[in-house]
Amino acid sequence: MATVLVTGGAGFIGSNLVRALLERGDDVRVLDNFSTGSRGNLVGLDVEVVEGELRSYERVHNAVRGVEAVFHLGALGSVPRSVQDPLTSSAVNVEGTLNVLLAARDEGVRRVVFSSSSSIYGTRETLPVTEQLAPDPISPYGVAKLAAERYCVSFSRVYERFESVVLRYFNVFGPRQSPFSQYAAVVPLFITAIAEGRPVTIEGDGEQSRDFTYVANVVDATLRAADAQDANGRIFNVSAGAPATVNELADAIGRILGKGVERRHVAARAGDIRASWADVTAARESLGYEPRVDLEQGLRLTAEALLG
Repeated sequence: MATVLVTGGAGFIGSNLVRALLERGDDVRVLDNFSTGSRGNLVGLDVEVVEGELRSYERVHNAVRGVEAVFHLGALGSVPRSVQDPLTSSAVNVEGTLNVLLAARDEGVRRVVFSSSSSIYGTRETLPVTEQLAPDPISPYGVAKLAAERYCVSFSRVYERFESVVLRYFNVFGPRQSPFSQYAAVVPLFITAIAEGRPVTIEGDGEQSRDFTYVANVVDATLRAADAQDANGRIFNVSAGAPATVNELADAIGRILGKGVERRHVAARAGDIRASWADVTAARESLGYEPRVDLEQGLRLTAEALLG
């Protein structure tokens, strides 16, 4: 049994990770400011909650004290939000990560696992993308995540006995992902719209592709990254390794729900990536990761959780 910290533990991915940690017997502490995470995601869970901002080193240090490992999922997500407010995106995602790394270093934490994003790759003509490709982020969010990644790798290189692992998540979806935010992700938005007989809003032609990854796959990779022997200072793609277009996603949800799909097309989104698809060979070989839940199964599980 270990004591671990999950930053952003009240969020969508974070709360799924918290449950997995509790199931394996860890003592879990959560740091969250509840700006995007929900207190409801932690109801009934035996966790210690530290409410506070990643931008406060003092608050982060208090949360880190006494833990063996840190899962740093706390972030200000969303590409559109970063386009509207790049300053805050940078402050939370870069300075906040630096505070976590500094606190972990100062407290002698065994390892920090950092959740990065596929957005650091930008638009690529050669797919699938591997970790060896030079990053080329389009959005301020991608730039901030890349800077945070480099801090993680730098700390692993320059501070003795400090370990970090970077995971690049690809379009995660699943239970507890809210459809109600103005920055809500496409899967819960599509599920609720199609279930209610409303048209789905598609930005552009809908032929943009994403490597939609069910949250249980991401949680599994994240847990493995905390203990993998050959992972310190390294970066890994975490995805399903099977892309689908937005149009295909809408059709799949329609089939699952037994509903017709009406589409409403609007202008393409600024900072959007045309195609995203990851090679997960490195995660397979070094973490023992295997995406066990495919898109269709993941969509069924998500729809059941969302619609009840």
